[in-house]
Amino acid sequence: MRIAGREICGEVLDQIKTDATTCSRRQLAERLCSQAGWVSASGTPPLMSARKALAQLTRQGLLPPPQHRPPPTRRRPDTGAPAPIPIDGPLDPLLPLEILLLPKGRSTLSRQWNRLMDQFHYLGAGPLCGAQLRYLVRSVQGEWVAALAFSAAAWHLSARDRWIGWSPEARRQNLHRIVNNSRFLIPPHVQVPNLASHVLGAVLRRLSEDWRSRYGYAPLVVETFVEHPRFNGGSYRAANWSAIGFTQGRGRQDSRHQASLQRKVIWVYPLEKRFREVLCEIPSSAHLAPQPPRPAPPAPPPPQDWAQEEFGVARLGDQRLVHRGCELARAFYARPQAQLPQACGSRASTKAAYRFLDNPRVTMSALLESHFQATATRVAAESVVLAVQDTTTLNYSTHPATEMLGLIGTEPDGPIGMLVHSTLAFNLEGTPLGLLDVQSWARDPEDHGKAKRRHGLSIEQKESARWLRSLEALERIQSRAPNTRLVSVGDRESDIYELFVWATAKEGRPALLVRAERKRLLADTDAELWTHVENLPVAGEMEVRVPRRGSRAARVAGLEIRFAQVELKAPSRKAKLGSVRLWALLAREPEAGRGGKHLEWMLLTSLAVENLEQAVEKLRWYAGRWGIEVFHRVLKSGCQIESRQLAGADRLEACLAIDMVVAWRIYHLAKLGRETPEVPCTVYFEDHEWKALMVFATRRPAPAKPPTLREALRTVAQLGGFQGRKGDGEPGTQTLWLGIQRLDDIAEMFLAMSDPQVAKATVSSRHEYG
Repeated sequence: MRIAGREICGEVLDQIKTDATTCSRRQLAERLCSQAGWVSASGTPPLMSARKALAQLTRQGLLPPPQHRPPPTRRRPDTGAPAPIPIDGPLDPLLPLEILLLPKGRSTLSRQWNRLMDQFHYLGAGPLCGAQLRYLVRSVQGEWVAALAFSAAAWHLSARDRWIGWSPEARRQNLHRIVNNSRFLIPPHVQVPNLASHVLGAVLRRLSEDWRSRYGYAPLVVETFVEHPRFNGGSYRAANWSAIGFTQGRGRQDSRHQASLQRKVIWVYPLEKRFREVLCEIPSSAHLAPQPPRPAPPAPPPPQDWAQEEFGVARLGDQRLVHRGCELARAFYARPQAQLPQACGSRASTKAAYRFLDNPRVTMSALLESHFQATATRVAAESVVLAVQDTTTLNYSTHPATEMLGLIGTEPDGPIGMLVHSTLAFNLEGTPLGLLDVQSWARDPEDHGKAKRRHGLSIEQKESARWLRSLEALERIQSRAPNTRLVSVGDRESDIYELFVWATAKEGRPALLVRAERKRLLADTDAELWTHVENLPVAGEMEVRVPRRGSRAARVAGLEIRFAQVELKAPSRKAKLGSVRLWALLAREPEAGRGGKHLEWMLLTSLAVENLEQAVEKLRWYAGRWGIEVFHRVLKSGCQIESRQLAGADRLEACLAIDMVVAWRIYHLAKLGRETPEVPCTVYFEDHEWKALMVFATRRPAPAKPPTLREALRTVAQLGGFQGRKGDGEPGTQTLWLGIQRLDDIAEMFLAMSDPQVAKATVSSRHEYG
């Protein structure tokens, strides 16, 4: 028979029944492990599993109940004890934290851990299940500021099991490689911002090795459950955990499926990149003959269209999910402004789309990783690529049912939604090559007012860390494209001293080109940067086209150029970072333009600017930064991402991943038509699409030769309202996305009428009702 996930034969069961009258439960568990040959992953007897098996046998009436007294109940701490001294303020005075792993058995540290949990944690100290590690965290002043425990994972958890994608047998064999963060306590008298996420990160960095030392193997994933709405999970989100769904409100002891407990949000954190691959394997038994090596999987077929090229290698754990993702991308592209049911076209496709977005394995990172790889391939073909960073907000205040969102403004009762930081690659002609990094997050309501405390926080604890994370992503791509020079371009918000230090600290890192905003001092003279560069002689002049913004029309501005190499002094709060050597470049309009405003850019770059030609080059590179604003406008206005009505932030992020790639493709199409107008339109349009377009536009049979890309794009744009007059220039993204929606319906009708049977039926009905 099988019990507690292990096999036990009838002979061993009979012997255990005989011994049950004379042995304690511990002795009986030891004999069961010995006689049944049970061995844990660490090579020791799995006594906890054996005790669980004995308890199940007792409930089934196969063993007599144990003859012993129950363990004494731990006394709750005395409520009359003096209140602890409050600990508040910034995190830095508490550092470095001392993380203590509790030894096995009873100890002074164990009593302290129990005391803290019983006094302050709503679940108390335990008992904990299965293999376990407990930690205490002490500040540099010797105060206990946190306590944690990790123990056995939940046996069945549908959202987690779908997220992993393992079979029931693989789950039985590998469940021990998942551990549960069963307790996490910051005592209520400790009110230190960012302490919780800092502690989580520090403990997780050592958890694998601690677990291996005690149990002989390393876990691959950590899970935890956060009771909603008692807690919001902000510390887990800040420590880069992922919310993948909800529990069913049952618990370990709910054998009758009453689901009487509060549902909890499931958060997970992978400790290894290949966790799915390892967890889904079924280990061979030790007594079986060695299995022959598996043949290498066949190489994937070449992509059939743009959707497969961008999403075809997404690691979703199931090829059917990849296929569904490609279908959804095609549907979004065909109708970029449509709501999801309208884009899908049928009730069945809509239900399949919602199931796809609700699947815990379908995440923004899993979907975009495939697109990042495709973008990296395009990047490697260029000599210089401008990686433009910018942040935008997505407002979902009109959908209050959406869960796990946060404030996007400065007011505590302001709009809610998400923030998205995009890094979009451009070649020197301004054609977008694709996304290189995307970060999205929702602000924790408890962090409101965090800006007032910013000076006491490190960059890793601020939202400004998004700029640094993007640079780190660019560095990984730069290592795979040695013949391409990556340049990170940012607006005034990216004027962050830590970025300058990072970009110049190591050879081969992506270059930095940002617009300065802050007042900075020079290291050698303490002179102010702006004043120093303003007093330099004019090196030359150039003209820059200023795009239209709001009510201000587009214009051409004449700029005077000054530049010099400078050594910046570290800000007083960051003196330990030391000085940094950069090039400063000032471009200023000598006379105010329309509206009475001067155009003025002060750029700081890690690239050499030794002559006027190099200065003009860098200014033109920065002038192309507005392209990412066009991309965000396409995302919001063209793809209507803020109108998506989905139940949670995880669904929105997965949908956002597809919409972002669709927005890039629309923008890429508009720019490609200007860069290579004479190539055949078949580089972008399917055969039936361009034929349907030409038949509809000319009311004549389709030509034998496909039109050029420019001709096709102008015709599509005319479907969206582009008039094509001499002074109109080339079509923009707005008329293109409107035209693409109409082209999809026209192409479907063209395909239908190309079927002889459909055409015959149409002619017959015309005669019948004519």
